[in-house]
Amino acid sequence: MSMTSLIGVDWGTTNARAFRYDHMGTVIEQRHRRIGLLNIKNREWEAAFREHFGDWIDGAPTASVILCGMVGSQQGWSEAPYVACPVNKDDLGANLYRIPNTEYFIVPGVRSDDSVNVPDVMRGEETQIVGLNLRESQIVCLPGTHSKWVRLENGVITAFQTYLTGELFQVLSNHSILSRTLEERQPSESAFLQGLDDSNRAGGLLHQLFGVRGLRLFGKLSGSAQSDYLSGLLIGNEVRSALDDLPPIQPITLVGSDALVSRYEKALQYLGHPVEVINGEQAASQGLWQIAIRARLIKSP
Repeated sequence: MSMTSLIGVDWGTTNARAFRYDHMGTVIEQRHRRIGLLNIKNREWEAAFREHFGDWIDGAPTASVILCGMVGSQQGWSEAPYVACPVNKDDLGANLYRIPNTEYFIVPGVRSDDSVNVPDVMRGEETQIVGLNLRESQIVCLPGTHSKWVRLENGVITAFQTYLTGELFQVLSNHSILSRTLEERQPSESAFLQGLDDSNRAGGLLHQLFGVRGLRLFGKLSGSAQSDYLSGLLIGNEVRSALDDLPPIQPITLVGSDALVSRYEKALQYLGHPVEVINGEQAASQGLWQIAIRARLIKSP
């Protein structure tokens, strides 16, 4: 472990992804732990950090430590302030927040106000964006519990919007009237595509959601296909709404886990939008390294 120059952790709502780097920025070890914000009891973040990554720290006491994500939220280890759009990697590096009584640093969150001045925020996604090969103009979609659609110009985050799609899917599937007719999922591409089509039906999302119950009651949708239909309905609404508010920049960059990104890739292509797909873990590891360099936590190789 003496080779370690940096330890980086992308610590979100449900998971922590940790990376150990050598002096050239190569990830020489990584870990994935289900110890996100929802799993941390009594705000025992430091104890969780020591339990899962303490051997890295002990083996490389001179290594710098950088974290991003919900670890820096009000409910996290220590709240890192937001920086307002427009934001680039230099801004993130210049505004790193040091956790009191430690030598650990958290990447700041990013804030954007929409057209009617309602604040929107992100934590963690900005780091993944820094890890991309950025183009002159770009639209990046980061699917997740709270999906982000981000507009970039020359590597600068100029604006973004958040959609509660993933969390709403979980709530409806587990705690709503729709959960009463949900059966063990049997993958159904046709049901997913039907949901995408129906997301364009009149009446809006709230009416469409109750339609799931009607389709199930009268035999037009099976209980085993209900999950894929609901997924298509929610993702379809998200994609249509997001693209209505964004310039027609193609292709759309998708960043995230393979399973979820594949659904958005299928949805976007079905609706006529070309995409490029980037692995979210790779983007996060590269983003943490790049921000650490900008913050002078390590020297550029």
